[in-house]
Amino acid sequence: MIWLQTKKIFIVVVGALLNALAMNLFLIPANVYSSGFTGIAQLLSKVLSDYTPLNISMGLLLLVLNIPVAILGWKKVGRSFTVYSFLSVVLSSLFLTMIPIKQVSHDILLNAVFGGVILAIGVGITLKWGASTGGVDIIAMVLSRMKDKPVGPYMFVLNGVIIITAGFLYGWEKALYTLVTLYTSTRVIDAIHTRHAKLTAMIITNKAEDLKKAIHASLVRGITMVPAKGAFSNETRDMLMIVITRYELYDLERIIKDVDPNAFTNIIQTTNVFGFFRRD
Repeated sequence: MIWLQTKKIFIVVVGALLNALAMNLFLIPANVYSSGFTGIAQLLSKVLSDYTPLNISMGLLLLVLNIPVAILGWKKVGRSFTVYSFLSVVLSSLFLTMIPIKQVSHDILLNAVFGGVILAIGVGITLKWGASTGGVDIIAMVLSRMKDKPVGPYMFVLNGVIIITAGFLYGWEKALYTLVTLYTSTRVIDAIHTRHAKLTAMIITNKAEDLKKAIHASLVRGITMVPAKGAFSNETRDMLMIVITRYELYDLERIIKDVDPNAFTNIIQTTNVFGFFRRD
């Protein structure tokens, strides 16, 4: 357990470092903007330094923006996810302050693409290990746990505000390159983890009751149990079918590994869900 927590902290540190490198070496020097709270902090820092006497670092703004979200996550989601997510935010803010802003390339397209790829690797590995980079991800988790509301429209509006504001203040070419960064980062995160809002897990196991209890103890999700029989072995087993959000994938994988490491699990994308999604 201690080894697992140490490894998770190491992943969070690496993810935060990659995020800071992407920002300070590629995106910030090129005036290309990230998505979510990181993009908001980046844009606010630029606007304040250009149009007011204030000069507040992006790292500090990112930390301040995430404090109320972290409090919300602590109350509504759970301690583990929120603690690791806020740790990621704190480390990102620290690395953003420590790493000097330096322009690696003068080609804005290279900055947009490489910045997006490096940023996405940091976000992807952090999500894969059951944490997040804060901001919108915590809000998504809260909405999922409370009312199963999709975060997509909120993310679309937030990124739309970033792109339009950046285009209006600093030229529409910068806004278009920001779109390149957003597209690149989305594709890379999809390859590393998943950007699908919901996933369906089909678990074939001979420890169905134990697995059902363990899942219900951690996830607020309904489970459908279906009798199954192996075609080759003729063994009778059970198949547990459960629909989860992408933020719960790490927890589900950990539960299955702890209860029945020999279970066969198939994870597939879920386009839409009708009916009850939560276990009330």
